[in-house]
Amino acid sequence: MPLTIKKRTASEVTILDLTGRLWILDLPLRDLMNGLLLENNRHFVLNLRGVEYIDSSGLGQLISIWTSIRNKAGHLTILSPTKRVDRLLEITRLNTVFEIFADEIEAVQQAKKASV
Repeated sequence: MPLTIKKRTASEVTILDLTGRLWILDLPLRDLMNGLLLENNRHFVLNLRGVEYIDSSGLGQLISIWTSIRNKAGHLTILSPTKRVDRLLEITRLNTVFEIFADEIEAVQQAKKASV
């Protein structure tokens, strides 16, 4: 299933609802994030509730996006990863890099904080 992305906004935070697979054959997330950063968006929540699979390329995209946002003094949080994706983040220890939330309100509030 190809990755689909729905964009919405809450309290000046861009929320991206992802559905499908985040893998080597799908790059729309990276391209969308680059465009949003060029438009001066700085605060993001990636909702992974609908992401069923992430491969190493997808993890690389997440790290690249996180780094790009931090370099622009922005903030990124992860919302509701599936059990499979949560386990992958745990195994790779990326759960120590990304701020992961089960509650959207908390994820949005944390994303509003600017990185230093």
